[in-house]
Amino acid sequence: MTTTITSETPRAELPLIAPQHDAGIDYELFLDCVHCGLCTSACPTYVELGDENDSPRGRIYLMRAVTDGRIDLDASVQKHLDLCLDCRACESACPSGVQYGKLIEPFRIHMEKTGTKPDHLSWLQKLMLYHFTPYAGRMWLALAPARFMQWTGLDRMMQALGLFYLMPSSLRQMHEMLPPLKSHYGSMPEVLPAEGKRRARVALFTGCAADAIFPQTNLATARVLQKNGCDVWIPRDQGCCGALHYHAALAEPAKQFAQANCDAFLPAPANDVDAIIVNAAGCGAMLKDYGHLFHASPLEERATTFARKVKDISEFLVDLGPIKPTHPLKLKATYHDACHLCHGQQIRKQPRQLLEMIPELELAPLAESEICCGAAGAYNLTQPEMAERLGERKAKNVLATAADAVFSGNVGCLLQLGRYLRSLKPDLIISHPIDALWASYQGTPLG
Repeated sequence: MTTTITSETPRAELPLIAPQHDAGIDYELFLDCVHCGLCTSACPTYVELGDENDSPRGRIYLMRAVTDGRIDLDASVQKHLDLCLDCRACESACPSGVQYGKLIEPFRIHMEKTGTKPDHLSWLQKLMLYHFTPYAGRMWLALAPARFMQWTGLDRMMQALGLFYLMPSSLRQMHEMLPPLKSHYGSMPEVLPAEGKRRARVALFTGCAADAIFPQTNLATARVLQKNGCDVWIPRDQGCCGALHYHAALAEPAKQFAQANCDAFLPAPANDVDAIIVNAAGCGAMLKDYGHLFHASPLEERATTFARKVKDISEFLVDLGPIKPTHPLKLKATYHDACHLCHGQQIRKQPRQLLEMIPELELAPLAESEICCGAAGAYNLTQPEMAERLGERKAKNVLATAADAVFSGNVGCLLQLGRYLRSLKPDLIISHPIDALWASYQGTPLG
């Protein structure tokens, strides 16, 4: 008699073939997927490739089949799972509430532990990603040669002479992603007082790579919070959120960063705050997931307490009731939804609401705004071909708006947008919405 397997089939009734892979995933999470296919049109890799194995339901089927022992975790399966951007667009599209992130992330960690996860990075890329990028100070120093080349014009001369093509491909790729680097603000005071009547007391998460590459955005975030009546506390011992390591299936270093942040932001009741503010979507999604990261461990309760306080800057300001900016920004602009903001945190309206408050700023709709741009943490390094396809797709849609500026709430998105738009439209402003809001508060130029 032939056994028919469906998504509703209890695990006990499945025909097991020497199961060898248990990623510690609650099996009920697999069963939430009813394979309706509504997620496929939201999945960037399926939209590009049209391969069912590169769709969310296809990957869930593969992970479940490997867990059941019905198929091997061979190179083909690994390739399909590794091509996933973990953008979580499928979660937004799913009517059954499938928690895809809680499937793909632990499964990739299992692949890393068992030595089956593909390794796409060179030693230099690993050095930069895991030993420089998560540390703002180191990253600032590492970028010193790039700043010197930009400020002296040496990079333009090398580009004109074709000398960049003599560099290793990994270095050339990282250089192409860099925006024009601005001077760092130095060190903000640990406490910045509210302007006018105090409305809230918040802590500011400054991050790592974002603070080194876009320091002006952290400064603008602090100033905007002050302008809106917030005392701003900036803990000195905070660090990387751990997202780069976690999405690369390096769970232990991610937990170490998470524990350090819990220690920095929750030292005592005296330092209690109304919210922990973050301005980078990828960091925010990770910080809000700390409870899951420490699931079933002694640190789960404390990590959950931390996570509940985390708010994206746009989310917090709209809830607080933002002070209306008064200086006009005469721009036609568009907005790209960072995946870990719209899908990971379900924040869509708030950044647009802040931009729409700015006098004379016209906000044009962006086609496929919620389709990933291809940044996805280190994805543009690990999967350069797909990242390029998605980057070019996003650039085409941005250019079709004829906008003077494009805004997005995540450092990775800003880097990816810049990489594919700078050569096509050099005068296009690529910035965070909070930079625009601060410019309108101050009456200063944006860009």
